[in-house]
Amino acid sequence: MTEKEKMLAGLVYDAVASELQEGLQATREALHEFNILRSSETQRRKEILKGLLGYTGDDNFLINQPFRCDYGKNFTVLNEAPVSIGDDCFIGPNVSIYTACHSTDPIERNTRQEWAKPVTIGNNVWIGGSVTILLDVSIGDNVTIGAGSVVTRDIPSNTIAVGNPCKVVKSL
Repeated sequence: MTEKEKMLAGLVYDAVASELQEGLQATREALHEFNILRSSETQRRKEILKGLLGYTGDDNFLINQPFRCDYGKNFTVLNEAPVSIGDDCFIGPNVSIYTACHSTDPIERNTRQEWAKPVTIGNNVWIGGSVTILLDVSIGDNVTIGAGSVVTRDIPSNTIAVGNPCKVVKSL
């Protein structure tokens, strides 16, 4: 099993393996091109994003510049595992979605071994600015996550959740 296959399967993998470093470099090159395009160059922007994200549904999507991610296809800042985002989602500025994790033991952490778990965001979700979503979290449909929240566990559909740690404060 390759290091990339381990990473995508949620197993411990070598984060500095050459195949992963090459993927990071290719994504950074594409992001550089995307981030320096003029806002009027909408078609080229969409082409680059489709290459990075893999699947975007129809052509009715928008990601503002600057945009950053690690590997692209899984869409996130740290997207070592898949990140699924449903239809009609609003994601505010400075939102961080983390799928990767390291040991809390410094000796283990220094071996550069990691693991990753997916993040799933349902349909019709609004994630306020500066929200952090941690690995292995699912956010249901029709959810609002308040600005500045830290989502550490699943959030059920049809709710409003806020805080650190993020908790449901209202059912819809």
